[in-house]
Amino acid sequence: MHLSSRQEEILAIAKTQGKVLVEDLASLFQVTPQTIRKDLNDLCDGKALNRIHGGAIFPSGNENVKYEARRLMAAVQKQSIGKAAADVIPDNSSLFINIGTTTEAVGDALVDHRELMVITNNINVANRLRVYPSIEVVIAGGVVRGSDGGIVGEAAVDFIRQFKVDYAVIGVSAIDADGALLDFDFREVKVAQAIIANARHVVLVSDASKFERTAPVRMAHIGQVHTFITDHCPSPEIRRICAENDVRLIETG
Repeated sequence: MHLSSRQEEILAIAKTQGKVLVEDLASLFQVTPQTIRKDLNDLCDGKALNRIHGGAIFPSGNENVKYEARRLMAAVQKQSIGKAAADVIPDNSSLFINIGTTTEAVGDALVDHRELMVITNNINVANRLRVYPSIEVVIAGGVVRGSDGGIVGEAAVDFIRQFKVDYAVIGVSAIDADGALLDFDFREVKVAQAIIANARHVVLVSDASKFERTAPVRMAHIGQVHTFITDHCPSPEIRRICAENDVRLIETG
């Protein structure tokens, strides 16, 4: 699904305000209500918003937004984060890439690298990188999560533990004010913890919206990573934690 500039603005407003109304948007953008209804229908069909009478609402911050909606959210920011992460990773490296739409953006940015060994539990990353002869792709075994192509479970954890790689690229569903890195699926968290434990340099990638969300399962602490790449870090507390733990903070915004 490709979003028009107006649809991107509507999505941003809904994210900020929680709800958008047809009449208000028609007045704001100086278009007909029918045009706005079509925009909202497109966004709702793509699972980015949920339809209500007279408008639409942004999905609740405490539920895991469906994959296609997550892929559309902050797409430009994720692309810049992906490029910055790829710049951190040199040629002739081995690395883990875990589940997430931002980590997939990193995979997209790695296609010009040479002599990489990429180990992943993300089917989407494996499928995109497998066609590049200079990149060796190794995919974990385990239970395939139908919603996003992530491979989770104890089999995936055991598989990851066979390796010791140069870099790990990890995503996260939410970042708490105390630096806790949070997710929704405990099976995914187990795999991510194994990835962190078996990498020499851990790169956390996350757009700024993750500071506004919450999730129930603790994955790790931001002090455990070596590089944190985001479009913008609005939290002075997170900045302090990064500084105290020698975490390199890169802001692409």
